[in-house]
Amino acid sequence: MQTVKLSFKIRGSDFVNAGEASSNTKKALSRIGLSPSVVKRAAIAMYEAELNAMIHADGGQADVEIFPDHVIISITDHGPGIPDVDLAMQAGWSTAPDIAREMGFGAGMGLPNIKKQADDLKIETKVGQGTTLTIKILFA
Repeated sequence: MQTVKLSFKIRGSDFVNAGEASSNTKKALSRIGLSPSVVKRAAIAMYEAELNAMIHADGGQADVEIFPDHVIISITDHGPGIPDVDLAMQAGWSTAPDIAREMGFGAGMGLPNIKKQADDLKIETKVGQGTTLTIKILFA
């Protein structure tokens, strides 16, 4: 299998189309015949990261690279950055605005869920400049 690359723009505050990039990635992973458990882990991790960019950073960019033995999902935004990554990794901690919470988002489970699904998670963030999450999911 050759490397497959996918790219998606994430629109900020677009709750109607929330999850579109992760849904398209899930379909692509399923089409190449990956196990349902791998597809599920990748879709959950990407969905959470996509929503974080949509809610907290007015959108961003999702880039996916599918290799023969793993997938790399990178979500980049130019939002406020994460001042305290350790705190943000705690289940239930959230800075989501009221509008997101009223729609059922912003429960503070995004980063903990991503970490749970990923085989490797890198968080690069600078306050005032943005955040990049790099998520690796192994196929075996």
